[in-house]
Amino acid sequence: MKILIAFDSFKGCLTAEEVCLAAQQGVYEAGFEGEVVCVPLSDGGEGLVDCFLRTGKAHPVCVKVHGPLMEEVDVTYAVSEDGKTAYMEMASACGLMLVPVEQRNPMETTTYGLGEMLVDVIERGVCHVVLGIGGSATCDGGMGMLKALASWQEAKGGWQEAGKSLRLTVACDVDNPLYGNDGAAYVFAPQKGATPEQVELLDRRLRAFALATEELGLAERGDAFSAGAGAAGGLGYALQAYLNAELRSGVEIVLDECGFDDVLRGADVVLTGEGCSDGQTLHGKVAAGVLRRARKWGVKTVLMSGQIKDREALAAAGFDCLVCVNKDDGRPLDELMQSDVAMENIKGACQRMMEDFQ
Repeated sequence: MKILIAFDSFKGCLTAEEVCLAAQQGVYEAGFEGEVVCVPLSDGGEGLVDCFLRTGKAHPVCVKVHGPLMEEVDVTYAVSEDGKTAYMEMASACGLMLVPVEQRNPMETTTYGLGEMLVDVIERGVCHVVLGIGGSATCDGGMGMLKALASWQEAKGGWQEAGKSLRLTVACDVDNPLYGNDGAAYVFAPQKGATPEQVELLDRRLRAFALATEELGLAERGDAFSAGAGAAGGLGYALQAYLNAELRSGVEIVLDECGFDDVLRGADVVLTGEGCSDGQTLHGKVAAGVLRRARKWGVKTVLMSGQIKDREALAAAGFDCLVCVNKDDGRPLDELMQSDVAMENIKGACQRMMEDFQ
């Protein structure tokens, strides 16, 4: 019997790797003697780079860039051993977690650092970038990124030519347009510290940016309303219009790039999950991506999460078993989210599940 363990992180609690290791220990402590394979995953946001570093087929690259408030920050991305593909998280340079709560203001934050990261890969001769754009602190439409690329062009020349040969695959599960009531400013800027007045100003900026881009002949009017244009504060639009990026489901990119189907083939059971599973799990989250692949190969799929809501919808989607790792543990949520407590509960839940299987 072969068991595949493929979890996302339990956000604010455990990394994907820690969750997988805890589950693996629980399976073995139940006396299981078959094959257990761990594949920590990401939906294209937090943990994307680590996913590829753990494969052993990529190495880390550390560079200094400008952060969301133009402060100096250290970022790490991964480059494949053949030097042709880079794996990046824009949040490492432009993420909300880099900005103290009292300083969060998307009128001021910038994607400039992402542009510097792209300059770095271009100079290294990378041909393909897989870029996760979740968790941004910005709403600049990617203008900061373009400014960094333009500054480099002035200094060294030719980023447009180099950029044309750079293939960008963007992990994006947001379908909002660039501007308007459902756009980047109105939907996401308040979460990044914008006041109602600033939201209106940001929306006008994004409209003006789209018009200028159209006048340059780089986009048509409808492009501002394409799915994902409003992702990461409008960065999705700039990546598509100026760098010809392809926007795809984050988890599908990760599953493809790490050869998940090859690992899944021959498995009898796959365990997957996240901190909290609910109806949104079925829209671009790791567990849903794993379920789709598992059903393709006829592999039984167990959803195992810290909290499970919307059980009927999750069961109807095809999960064979739903397991709340904190079941019957009455401690407050802040205690349950302590890493040592969470790991013990995951191990215990796996032990109990294996008793049913064996």
